[in-house]
Amino acid sequence: MDPNRESEPYPIVSIPEGADLESKIWKGIDLSPKPPVIPVSANEQKKSFVLKPGFKIEPVLSEPQIREPAAIQFDGNGRMYVLELRTYMQDLDATGELLPASQISRWEDLDGDGVYETGTVFLDSLVFPRYVVPFGPNSILSMESNEDHVYRYTDTNLDGKADKKELFASGLGRSGNVEHQTSFLTWALDNWMYSTYNNKRIRWTPNGVIQEDSGNPWGQWGVTQDNYGKLFFQDGAGGVPQGFQFPIIYGNFNVKGALKEGFRVPYSLVTYADFQPGMQEAKPDGSLSNVTGAAGNDVFRGDRLPKDLVGDYLYGEPVGRIVRRIGSENVEGLSYLQNKYISEASEFIQSTDPLFRPVDMATAPDGTLYIVDLYRGIIQEGEWTQEGSYLRTKIQQYQMEDIVGNGRIWRLSYEGMPRNTQKPRMYEESAKELIRHLEHPNGWWRDMAQQTLILNQDKTIVPDLITMAGSSTNELARIHALWTLEGLGELKSDLVKKFAVDPNPNIRIQGLRAAETLYKYGEKSISVLYSTAAEDNHPDVAIQALLSAHVLKIEKVDLLIKETLKKNSSNGIQVIGSQLLEKIEEAKKASIIRFEKNELALFVKGKSIYDGYCSTCHGPKGLGSPAGNGRLIAPSFSGSPRILNHPEYAVKVMLHGLSGPIDSKEYEGVMIAMISNDDAYIASVLSYIRNDFGNSGTFVTPEYVAKIRKETETRKGNYSFEELMGDIPKSLPHQDNWIIKASSTALGGVGSSKDPSYAFSFKGWKTESSQEPGMWYLVELPTPQTLTEVQFDSGKDGFPISYSVFISSDGTSWNKVGQKNGVAGINTLNWNPQGKSTYLKIETNSKGEKPWSMKNLKLFSR
Repeated sequence: MDPNRESEPYPIVSIPEGADLESKIWKGIDLSPKPPVIPVSANEQKKSFVLKPGFKIEPVLSEPQIREPAAIQFDGNGRMYVLELRTYMQDLDATGELLPASQISRWEDLDGDGVYETGTVFLDSLVFPRYVVPFGPNSILSMESNEDHVYRYTDTNLDGKADKKELFASGLGRSGNVEHQTSFLTWALDNWMYSTYNNKRIRWTPNGVIQEDSGNPWGQWGVTQDNYGKLFFQDGAGGVPQGFQFPIIYGNFNVKGALKEGFRVPYSLVTYADFQPGMQEAKPDGSLSNVTGAAGNDVFRGDRLPKDLVGDYLYGEPVGRIVRRIGSENVEGLSYLQNKYISEASEFIQSTDPLFRPVDMATAPDGTLYIVDLYRGIIQEGEWTQEGSYLRTKIQQYQMEDIVGNGRIWRLSYEGMPRNTQKPRMYEESAKELIRHLEHPNGWWRDMAQQTLILNQDKTIVPDLITMAGSSTNELARIHALWTLEGLGELKSDLVKKFAVDPNPNIRIQGLRAAETLYKYGEKSISVLYSTAAEDNHPDVAIQALLSAHVLKIEKVDLLIKETLKKNSSNGIQVIGSQLLEKIEEAKKASIIRFEKNELALFVKGKSIYDGYCSTCHGPKGLGSPAGNGRLIAPSFSGSPRILNHPEYAVKVMLHGLSGPIDSKEYEGVMIAMISNDDAYIASVLSYIRNDFGNSGTFVTPEYVAKIRKETETRKGNYSFEELMGDIPKSLPHQDNWIIKASSTALGGVGSSKDPSYAFSFKGWKTESSQEPGMWYLVELPTPQTLTEVQFDSGKDGFPISYSVFISSDGTSWNKVGQKNGVAGINTLNWNPQGKSTYLKIETNSKGEKPWSMKNLKLFSR
C-alpha cells in the first residue's frame, strides 16, 4: 500500500474512453478527487459498527495471523478451520489468482479468553479452495478450483498439518471464474451433503460415497440449514437466498411473492457508489439500492443470543457492508421472507467502514454468532474490474485496489448472555456421552454429535437412540435421534410409522422424510404413509407427503397428486401440487431427448434388465440391498468410482464374475459370470447403471463388450478384486511435477495464465488460433508408465478434426499408437500396451475453423 496515499492532491480518475455518460450505468457518476480509504486495526474498526441495542462485537482472530479469510468451520473439538483465499483479487487484474498459494488454517482458544491465539497451517499450496469440511478427528474435506474431485486430508502424525490425501468423491466440479464454482459442501440433517451449483447431493456411508440427483440450488457462496433440515443457499450476484421453500432434494419451486415487497432494498451506510451495476443501482446518497454481491449465510441456532434470533436467516452483503437478518413467515405451507428491519429502513449489522466485507457467518460452539470479514478494498472478481469498467474507476477513485492481505473474524454477543465456555471434546467422547449432545440447545452441538456418532458407526448406542426418538420431550432431540439411526443404518419402519402419526406436525414431516430411505432400500410397503399423509389437515405435512411420493416415484404418484389437489384447496397444496405435475410431464419429455437415439435404446433396455434382475441384490435405487447388521448383499452403484471410471472394470465383472472382498469390504452375495448373455445385454445394463442413480458416464457399446470378450475368452473362473484392479487401465491423477507443453496456448481468462496444464481441469486449455496440422500437446511424466489410453472433452465445437497420439521413452523417437477423427464431447483413443513410456503427445492432422480445446484430460496406464 502506498504510504503517501493520504497526501493531497488526490488522484484524478478519468472517465474511460468510450464510456457512455448517458447510459444508466454511468449517468451521474462523481469522479472528483476523494480522500483514500485507509485500513484500520480491528479494535479501531469495531467503532464503525452500528448494532441493535444490547448486541456487541469483538474480534476473535485477525491479520497478521490470518489473511483473506472467506469461510470458517468448527470440528468436533471446537477447533476453528479458516479458509484463506490468499490469491483473491490481489490487484485490479486478478494477477496470480489461480496460483497454489491459498491455505486452510486451524485455530484454538487454549487459554479460554475467547481469542483464538494458537494456530497451525493445516493444509497449504492450494488453488483457490472452495470449502473446508471437518470430517472426523484431524481430518477435513476440500476441493480446489477448476477441479472435479473432493479429497479427504488427514493429519496422521498429529503435528497439526495434513499429511495424507485420499480421494473422497468425484463429479462435483464446475468450470468458470472463481465466483461461479462449487462452494460450501455441507453435511445436513438428513446425512446428505449439499453444495452450491450442484444439482446432486453426496453421502458418506461405511460402504463408500453415494450420490443422487437433486434440485438446482442456484447458490453461489454459502449453504446452511434450519433446525428441521431445510437448506438455504446464498445467491451471489442475485443477492437473495435460494432454495428455501423445501429441502432442495425435492426440486425447485416458484412461489410468487416469496421475497416480500422491499426485500431487495438494502440499507447501507457507505455512500461510495462503488458497485458494478453502477449509478442505476445507487440511491441519491450513493449507497446501494438493490442487493447484489451477497455471500455467506447462517440460520442462527445458538443459545447465547436472544431467543427471537433463533431460526432467523442471516447473510452478508459485502457490497453494502451489512449483515442482513431475515424473518420467515409460513402461510399455508409456503415460506415468505422479509428484512426484519424494513420498517426502520435499517439492517441487523451496518458499518461505516468501507472495508467491512462480511462473507461468511456461523453459529459457533460457544452459542454466539461468528462473522468472517475479508476486510479489503476489492470485492468483485476480475472479470468485472477490467480496463474501462465502471467499478474499476470507482476503486481507483478511493485507492482501494491495494488494500489486501487482511481479514477478521468477529464474535457477536449480547449483554447479559455470556458465551458458553465449555470446550467440545466430541472426538474423545463415548457414544453414551455424545448422545447427550443431541438434546443441546445449540444446534451446532446437535449437528456435530449426530455426524460424529455416524462416522464412528458405534451401534451399541442404538437402543438409547430408539428410546430418545420415541419418547423424549425434546422435539429436536427426537429428530436428531431419528436421523442418527438413519445414518447408522438402523432405522426401522415401526419408528417412522410412529413418527408419521405423531401429534406434532414437525415430527410427522421428519418421519415421512426418513421413511424415504427405507423405501429406497426396498420397503415398498412404506408408500402407504405418503398416500395417507397426503390427506393430513396440516398443509406442511400434506405437502411433504406429495414431495416424498414424487421424489420416490411411487406407483401412480400423479393420481395421488391430482386427488390431493381436488380435496385440499390450501394455497400451498395448489401451488406445489400443480408444479409437481408439471415436473412429471417435463421428466417424460426430457427422458426422450436426454440421450441420442442409440443411447436411449441401451438405457431403456438396461433399465428393464436391471429392475427385473439386478435390483434384487443391488437395490431398486442402486444403493445395495440390506443383508442385516449394516451389511449389503452387493455394492452400491450410486457414485461408485469403480462403475464410473474405466468401463473395462464393469465389463469384465459382468463377463466373468467377481468374488471375495471388494475394496476391503465384504458383501453377502457373489457376482456370478454373465458371459452367456450377448454383447447388447451387457452393454445395456452397464450403460444404464453408469447413467442412473445420480451417475453420469459414457455409454458402453456392444462393440466394446465384444472386444473385451474376445481378449478374455480363455479366462476360467471369477475375478478377485485385487486381480481385476491390476488388469484394467487406471487413470493417472495429474501431478504438479508433470511437465506439460503445447505448441500454442490461449490465455485462460482473467486471473489465469497461458498454462497448458489447465487441460487436466474443468477450466480447460485451447490453442490461440484455429486448428492447423501439426499443432501438438505434450506431457512428460516423472516416471515411465505403460500408457494405453487418452481421453478428453472438447465440448461442442473445440474437437480436433483429426488427431494422432504418439508415445516416447526419450522425447525424441516417437511411436504413433493411434489416429482418430475428433467428435463433439468426449474423445477416447486406446491402444495395446507398447511398453513403458515417459512422453505422450497428441497432434492435430487437419485444418479446422475453430481452435482445438481440451478439458478433463485423462491418461490411462496399465
